[in-house]
Amino acid sequence: MSTCYHFNMDIPDPDVIFHDGYYYLITTTMHFFPGGEILRSEDLRRWEHYSYVFERLESTPDQRLEGDGYIYGKGMWAPTLRFHEGIFYVAFSSNDMNKTYLYRSSDLKGPWKRSEIKGFYHDLSLLFDDGKAYLVYGNTDIHLTELDYDMTGPEEGGLDRVIADDTGNPMLGLEGSHIYKICGRYYLFMIHSLRDRWRRVEAMYVADSLEGEFTGCDIFDNDLGIRDSGIAQGGIVKGPEGDHLIMFQDSGAIGRLPVVVPFEWKEGRPVFDEENIVEEAELSGLCGSDDFDNGHKEFWQFNHEPDTDLIRFDKGFHITTDKISGNIFHAKNTLTQKIEGPVSRASVTVDACELNDGDIAGLSAFQGDYAFAGVKKENGRLYAVMLRNISTGGAWDLSEESGIEEAKEAIAGSSLTVSVECDFTKDEATCFIQTDNGYKQIGTPHKLRFRLDHFTGARFALSCFSTERYGGTAVFRNFSLG
Repeated sequence: MSTCYHFNMDIPDPDVIFHDGYYYLITTTMHFFPGGEILRSEDLRRWEHYSYVFERLESTPDQRLEGDGYIYGKGMWAPTLRFHEGIFYVAFSSNDMNKTYLYRSSDLKGPWKRSEIKGFYHDLSLLFDDGKAYLVYGNTDIHLTELDYDMTGPEEGGLDRVIADDTGNPMLGLEGSHIYKICGRYYLFMIHSLRDRWRRVEAMYVADSLEGEFTGCDIFDNDLGIRDSGIAQGGIVKGPEGDHLIMFQDSGAIGRLPVVVPFEWKEGRPVFDEENIVEEAELSGLCGSDDFDNGHKEFWQFNHEPDTDLIRFDKGFHITTDKISGNIFHAKNTLTQKIEGPVSRASVTVDACELNDGDIAGLSAFQGDYAFAGVKKENGRLYAVMLRNISTGGAWDLSEESGIEEAKEAIAGSSLTVSVECDFTKDEATCFIQTDNGYKQIGTPHKLRFRLDHFTGARFALSCFSTERYGGTAVFRNFSLG
């Protein structure tokens, strides 16, 4: 019987290496900045936030939420992390830029040097072999491409071939490549779906050379009793804890949760125990409370690139608006943090004395179908409000609706403490406001959903946006979990 570790937090597309006594995991960060988050662990069970790779990408209008532009569901996808000859390498494609970026550093804390690899390589994996560098990437058709010496693009006349395919899969073809050279052979790990229904399955293909035939099959079709959606998409790592395959599972509104599964090599193939114990991984530094007294803690990420001219941290988090926004999705400088399941509750005090009419500021369970508790100024008066959104378009379509104002009541004074509780056993968020008699529920529990419009799990988020006249300011103080 083996012990597996389950992360109860949205940390998708993990790629893991072991170096100098630690395991390092990099994850997709999409439209959140800073990006390229790296976690660290000594034992695969206890993980902590370690660093970010970049503060910004290209500072395009869409990345900055200028006008009606945005990069929801795009941005930085599926990074690869490697260490080679004293240098750490991070590479990933950016879906809004249609580019591939390569970052290099001698230290995972940075600084990182950025360059580009000409072309767009979906779910890429980086391989160094015999003085050369290669990318493996693609969906359904999996490609192997040799890079030039400077890693700026494909090598002219170099190796470039399809090494695996899953043609005809009506659900999801092979993707999520992770390639390794082990004992002289080349091992390629990928995800695809069962063909008769959506279910994650991990596949492995093997070849004796990069020019040779890659053959393989499914090696892991198991949900470990966690959730009936399968567990797949990830790579392997070898360290003092043995050999492990680190994948993730689609888990509803909370997002995509990593699972660490031990295995043994037998006749060149990973073999997994039939019986397993699943324990929760211990996560630290990935979410938490903050008073914003003189800055913010490192677990916070902005939704899209922040406009630092509109924010400051001085005995609170101050946001000033500079545009009219139809809904929360277009609000600049929304500050977010991941949520740890299965149940988590956050509260914050909103100082609304400098809001303009039509301004709304508060705390949300932030994703496409959000739930929001906050303060609205209307005709010179302040109201507690609960807003919610139910997306009615396609799975990839960002809602442009203003949101449903489910509850509204006048408040005394210019500040209000609000709270949002997320229960991922039900995929529900419930909103509260503080009164003289304690917290009172406002509105009804709201159903949260993981959709491809954001492509991320729900987060706690602090937002301020203007619907009539911009220039108002909200101040957030005493953000607290629990």
